[in-house]
Amino acid sequence: MRRREFIGLRLSESESDLTLSEKRFCRQRCDMWCFDSASPWTCLLSARRREFITLVGGMAAWPLVAQAQQPERMRRIGVLHGPAADDPDIKARDAAFEQELRRLGWTSGGNVQIDLRWGAGDADRVRKYAAELVMLAPDVIATSGAGPVSALMQATTSVPIVFVLAADPVGAGFVDSLARPGRNATGFTSLEYSFGGKWLELLKEIAPNVTRAAVIRDPTDSAGIGLFSAIQSAASSAHVELTAVNVRDVGAMDRAIGAFARGQNGGLILTASAVAFVHRDAIVAQAARHKLPAVYFARPFVTAGGLASYGVDTVNQYRRAAGYVDRILKGEKPADLPVQAPTKYELVINLKTARILGLTVPPTVLARADEVLE
Repeated sequence: MRRREFIGLRLSESESDLTLSEKRFCRQRCDMWCFDSASPWTCLLSARRREFITLVGGMAAWPLVAQAQQPERMRRIGVLHGPAADDPDIKARDAAFEQELRRLGWTSGGNVQIDLRWGAGDADRVRKYAAELVMLAPDVIATSGAGPVSALMQATTSVPIVFVLAADPVGAGFVDSLARPGRNATGFTSLEYSFGGKWLELLKEIAPNVTRAAVIRDPTDSAGIGLFSAIQSAASSAHVELTAVNVRDVGAMDRAIGAFARGQNGGLILTASAVAFVHRDAIVAQAARHKLPAVYFARPFVTAGGLASYGVDTVNQYRRAAGYVDRILKGEKPADLPVQAPTKYELVINLKTARILGLTVPPTVLARADEVLE
């Protein structure tokens, strides 16, 4: 008598292994179903064989099912900021970034880990943390500003990078072209150089008596140089004399603004740079101390007490960056994702500061404003 046994299931080809109840069950139905007078147990034995084959076939599929049910690996996103961790605007950017990632199906601590680093306005710290993030082997790194982007691209040519607030990514060498980045980085520009002329126009609208303007810039940033050139082009027709003030050193900047303020009918224009953003409280305080009307490149300067700003909605930029991060996590390459221009700008006016300076903001400017702070 031959038998096969598999993890407790016994399959027999002999009727002697059938129980009494199984034999009775088969006897009652054999005439109708089996039509085999020589072997009245054929129907039940065949049923047992089918059960065995089904079980073996199911167990063969178990490894495939187990493989399909294995959880997806945790993905990793690095984020490098130039400013400090406690900066309110940076917190708002991070919140918008993570919110958009959640909407796209990526949850921090769930299926994705987000590693944050902050340079606190220190170029050496930015380079250190850029190298540190690359060593963590993330799937993609998000960052903003020319300094952090440059540090990351020096640290890696393979880890995908999504940048925001980069004024001239082609001129800075981050991408080959806006349409076809061609490298491991892509993202979103901050503004065109023509914005420099718009800042000067806004300053003259709010403070028409201004005939001299100090342009605060970062001399190491190609965007600062380009924006200063754009302001120079508009200065002659606006009858405004320009003075360049570098922000590489805060102490030197304070002294330069103080010396500039000794003259009459002066105003300030702050061009976009990570250094200026980090030191915005000091710059706004200097403008207030010397009663200089000033136009800034971003809203946080105005919420800190500055007069007016016109520039890119930085929080919206981070929402858009999350969309590119999502596409890269799903397999797309940064070299194939075109660099995009901003889609949302904002004009913000601080009426309290205007009153302190003795200025009346024209109704036409207020009508254009996206936000007016009382």
